Amino acid sequence: MRRAAPLAVLVLTAALGLAACSGDSSASPSASPSASSTSASDPQDIAVLQGVTVTGDLGSEPTLTLPAKPFNVGGFATVLVKDGTGAAITSGQIVQMQEVAVSGVDGSVLGSTWTTSGAQTLTAGSNDTLGNFDEVLLSAHVGARILVAYPASTATSTSSAQTDVIAIDILDAYSVPSRASGEAVTPAAGLPTVALSGTGEPTLTPVATPAPTTLVVQPLIKGSGAAVTAGQKVTVNYSGWLWDGTAFDSSWTKGTSASFTLDANSVIQGWVTGLVGQTVGSQVLLIIPPDQGYGDTAKGSIPAGSTLVFVVDILDAR
Repeated sequence: MRRAAPLAVLVLTAALGLAACSGDSSASPSASPSASSTSASDPQDIAVLQGVTVTGDLGSEPTLTLPAKPFNVGGFATVLVKDGTGAAITSGQIVQMQEVAVSGVDGSVLGSTWTTSGAQTLTAGSNDTLGNFDEVLLSAHVGARILVAYPASTATSTSSAQTDVIAIDILDAYSVPSRASGEAVTPAAGLPTVALSGTGEPTLTPVATPAPTTLVVQPLIKGSGAAVTAGQKVTVNYSGWLWDGTAFDSSWTKGTSASFTLDANSVIQGWVTGLVGQTVGSQVLLIIPPDQGYGDTAKGSIPAGSTLVFVVDILDAR
């Protein structure tokens, strides 16, 4: 359901392989790092990273000064520059953050959410992060400033031969439910049927009829929250299938919800059109024709020209 990132320089969220709103070029909202990527950081790399100076008030874009150029670490490393005075960050919370990245080659700014795309989000304690990042994050409080570094050998970097250094300010951390809740809605006849496990994870039974050629938006549960608007940061749990019932993606199997900006730069148009106006807490069945999905372009395991079926639990929008 994700579009390619409009700003490839959002290197932190790319490095972590998370479903934060930097997006990626695959059909999946996130790409899981390898087992070696998630190993603990080397204490020597952490010590080297502690030599980076970060200046500027919390709540505004910081300035990073490298102790030497080029600056390099051997693996992904994270340090807490300054803790915040807000609430403690706990596992499973959605963390809202701003970030600025600099090149280890010359210290030049690679990109900054402060001046471009705005705050990003990730899930704390998702077990889908690199090195000691979760350990540092879960020891911190809202308002903290965190420093991260990683070489090209650890994750996809903006340059094949440099270490990227990223300063992150934690703006907020909040909990969301794991599933939709509200009043059940009887769906229209002829649609694929959805069954839920005890945890709320959906399964789909397809129908042996031609796929619709226009977008279908069918609420299955009507939540009591506010209506979703375009441009909001939305957190969901979802599963996706081809029209024939072949599963291709699910946040449920990843074990973490997905957060993104609800606009056409972040997600396919069928998600934007289908979710705007739905209420927080709702579960929605989306049947998305190719012209509001990936069109005539194959996307990962999704063939070109595919009609897509999603069941989306809207957990939060703000």
